[in-house]
Amino acid sequence: MIHLLIVGVLVVISTLGIGLLLTGGWILPQQASQQAITVDWLFDLHFWFIAFFVSLICVIILYSLIVFRRKKGEKGDGVYMEGNQRLEIAWTIIPIGIVLWMAVIGGQTLADVERRDPDAITVDVVAAQWSWRFEYEVTTAEGVATKVVSDTLVLPRNQQVLLRLHSQDVIHSFFVPEFRVKQDILPGGEKYVRELRVTPNTNGNFSLMCAEICGQGHTTMVAQVQVVDGSEFESWLNEQAAECNLSDTECGQRWAQTFGCLGCHTTDGTTVIAPTWLGLFGHNVELADGSTVVADTNYLRTSIIDPNAQIVAGFNPGVMPQNFDEILSAEQIDQIVAFIESLSN
Repeated sequence: MIHLLIVGVLVVISTLGIGLLLTGGWILPQQASQQAITVDWLFDLHFWFIAFFVSLICVIILYSLIVFRRKKGEKGDGVYMEGNQRLEIAWTIIPIGIVLWMAVIGGQTLADVERRDPDAITVDVVAAQWSWRFEYEVTTAEGVATKVVSDTLVLPRNQQVLLRLHSQDVIHSFFVPEFRVKQDILPGGEKYVRELRVTPNTNGNFSLMCAEICGQGHTTMVAQVQVVDGSEFESWLNEQAAECNLSDTECGQRWAQTFGCLGCHTTDGTTVIAPTWLGLFGHNVELADGSTVVADTNYLRTSIIDPNAQIVAGFNPGVMPQNFDEILSAEQIDQIVAFIESLSN
C-alpha cells in the first residue's frame, strides 16, 4: 500500500510541474482574438491530460526500476503474473470515455469558434503566388458603393470579421498565429471560396502567413495585419476609398504594392522570382525564343495584361496572374507603367 501512496504522490507532483510548465503561456503566441481564448482553453485541457499520462507512465516505470530492481545477492525470478481482467477492463473503458468526452467538448469548441455574428463585416481575401490582397466594400457619404483594395489587412477590434478566401492559382492557407484559426484557400472560382470568422480583441500589428507550401516564393508570402479601434478603422476605410490624388508615378507605386507586383519584381536591381524593374524601361530585353525587344511603354503594358505573350529569357511562363486586365482599370495599368518607367537609369 505504501508503494501505491508514494507513486500517487509522485504522479501528482509531476503532473502539476509539467502541467504548469506547458500552460504557463510561453508555448503559444499571444492571444489576439476571441477565438484564441476558446482554442487555448482546449489546448490547456490537452496539456493537462498530456502532463498526467506522461507522469503516470514515467513515474511507474522509474519507481519500479529503482525500488523493485534485483538487489545484490538476490536470486530467483520475479513473481509471474498472467493478467488482470479488472485492470484490462479499466484501461479499455476509461480511455474510451475520455475520447468520447473530448469529442463532445471539441465539437462545442468548434461551434464557439464558428459562431456567426449577423453584424460581421466582410473582407475578401485574395491569395496569389506570392502575395495577399484584401478587398472591402464601402459606401461613401454620398451613398456610392465602392471597393477598397489594400495589401494590409486592417481589422476593427471587438468586431467579428467574415473573411471570404479566394485563390488565383494554387492552394494557399490563411494563418495568423495570434488568432489561432486557419483555413486553406482553394483555387477554382466562387464555387470553392472558403469562409473564416475571426473577432480580433487586441490592438496591434501581426503577421499573416501562408501555411501551405505554394511554390518558390512561399516563405515571402507574408502580409501585415493591423487591429485598430472601430473609429480608426472607419477613418482608414474612408481614406482608402478616396481616389488616388498623387502623381501617376506615386499612384503606380501604390497599385504595384497593393496588387502584389512588388512581391516578385524588385526595384533595387536584384532578381528573385521575376525580372527586376530597376533600369528596365528603354533597355533591350532578351526573350525566351531568342529574339530581343525594347522595353518601351507598349511592351510594359502588354506584359501586364498578357504576361505570357513575351517571356523573358531565364523565366517561366504562367507564373504571373493572367487577369490583371480584369482586376486593374486602364488608368491603374497606365500608372503602374509610369512607375516602372520612373525606375529607368
